[in-house]
Amino acid sequence: MRTLTGIQPSGILHLGNYLGAMHPAIAAQGDNECFYFIADYHSMTSLTDAKLRRDYTLGVALDWLACGLDPAKSVFWRQSDVPEVCELSWMLGTLAPMGLLERAHSYKDKIAQGIAPNLGLFVYPVLMAADILLFDTQKVPVGRDQKQHLEMTRDLAIKFNQTYGETFVVPEPVIREESAVVPGLDGRKMSKSYGNTLELFGEEKAVRKKIMGIQMDSRTPAEPKPDADKNLAIQLLKVVAAPDFAAATEERLRAGGLGYGDLKKILFEQVWTHFAPARVRRAELASNLDHVDAILRDGALRARAVAEPVLHRARTACGLR
Repeated sequence: MRTLTGIQPSGILHLGNYLGAMHPAIAAQGDNECFYFIADYHSMTSLTDAKLRRDYTLGVALDWLACGLDPAKSVFWRQSDVPEVCELSWMLGTLAPMGLLERAHSYKDKIAQGIAPNLGLFVYPVLMAADILLFDTQKVPVGRDQKQHLEMTRDLAIKFNQTYGETFVVPEPVIREESAVVPGLDGRKMSKSYGNTLELFGEEKAVRKKIMGIQMDSRTPAEPKPDADKNLAIQLLKVVAAPDFAAATEERLRAGGLGYGDLKKILFEQVWTHFAPARVRRAELASNLDHVDAILRDGALRARAVAEPVLHRARTACGLR
């Protein structure tokens, strides 16, 4: 089974990225043929600082490798190192109905947030479709917020196949419901766009300060909290702590006697401990960037070896050869 996952280098990776995409993707290694890429072309829809893009791209590479991505078991590359994706995006774009793109929730949400509309943002789903179809991908792990884009990929693949003959594999979504949406520090979905994230590898003081700054209600420690399952710190604790520990902490809060300050300290310790081994690996990788670059270059060569025959198939089907 071939799966594919990409993450934009448009900011510092956070807990939502890890639980929504990185952890399930890395866990799939060995059981599947895994393709992972850093979506630097996609980041151009919202990020125009070249230095930041380079820094964020390196950060994403370090984070994935530190968290367990094994280049011996997977293919890992920078999107811009596989130019075939842009040609396929054009082919698909010629078949993409305007109405389909106009209905994209992501586009409408970003415009509502004040992001200036541009063509790249509008046709983002077409480039995403090219990312997926270029590798004959069978399964795509996505969060609920990306499910619509996967449906659009399927629509474009089916329309191309109907127009030019059977060319592309029509992929299926894989959604991990239990962690599809990780709450941010303000209760909304954790997102760089909202500025409510908890970075995977932030400085200790900064991570502690963010967690201790989570807003709670005014109930005293002694008061029972029958709605403990709705507490933001408890929800985040369930993401990083062992299930038994998280359940016991939730029950302590529900019964009364556990103050919010102590609860947030517990959350910090669990977050910090959870990523401790990965922090060590990341520091080792950061001290040998030539090795990291070699991994990405080798991954691009392996990715292109798969992409080129698919693109040739598409070009032949639509009469470009």
